[in-house]
Amino acid sequence: FEQICEQPEYYLTRREIALMAEHAASIADSLGAQVRLVEYGSGSGVKTRMLLQHMDCPVCYVPVEISPAALQRSVQRLAAEFPQLPVQPLCADFSKPLRLPIPPCAPRRTVLYFPGSTIGNFEARDAALLLRKMRNEMGDAGGILIGVDLKKDPARIEAAYNDAAGVTAEFTLNMLARLNRDIGSDFELAAFAHRARYNPMAGRIETHIVSRREQQVKIGRNKVGFRPDEAIQVEYSCKYSLADFAGLAARAGLMVLRVWTDPQQMFSVQYLVRAGAVAR
Repeated sequence: FEQICEQPEYYLTRREIALMAEHAASIADSLGAQVRLVEYGSGSGVKTRMLLQHMDCPVCYVPVEISPAALQRSVQRLAAEFPQLPVQPLCADFSKPLRLPIPPCAPRRTVLYFPGSTIGNFEARDAALLLRKMRNEMGDAGGILIGVDLKKDPARIEAAYNDAAGVTAEFTLNMLARLNRDIGSDFELAAFAHRARYNPMAGRIETHIVSRREQQVKIGRNKVGFRPDEAIQVEYSCKYSLADFAGLAARAGLMVLRVWTDPQQMFSVQYLVRAGAVAR
């Protein structure tokens, strides 16, 4: 995935990093002092470092990551750069209810940081449920800092998920390699293709694995037939207008307190608080 982020067509990561470089001080000021920062899916930590550099006396940082190796790398990088910051790693699936570690001292608020537009990989109903879960975990005075990809020219969106180098296609077809390795399936990867198309009615990229020919595949103990051009849906990547996302937040009992975007409004970072909450 980090290779995907480096492809020239994949605007999302570059836009978000540029946005954080320009607005990290303003974002940190909106979060306030003595924050416990909890990050969903810690990843490479580039954007997190930008934010932490501007935060006022953060109480602790809690990276939540399902991969132990990725979590360890993230902790090592941040510990070297912020030696005075207490780091409390949590190896867990952030989509499930979390039991956060007890902080070293009481924070003024807990802020859940969810960068990278990962919220777009959830259908609207599931996205609202995840935001409601986050609302419970942040507490009464807390907030959610979240990256949200915005609606734009469909050709620009489609290109981001169909890079010329084929890195995204390789990433998608790796699902079949995993099935072969983990449950003894016999997918022939060359007999399938990656396809990502923008659905303007639903406002999302829909990614499929498509059979190139008629074939039979062993999946676990079963044999499954595929027709030529038959597709397996594997991922959504939802795009939002600012009004769309405000409506989604409202369904979860949240309101958008602040929004930061790039000049072309291709990407946004948004700060959510409980509906009806008073700004500090």
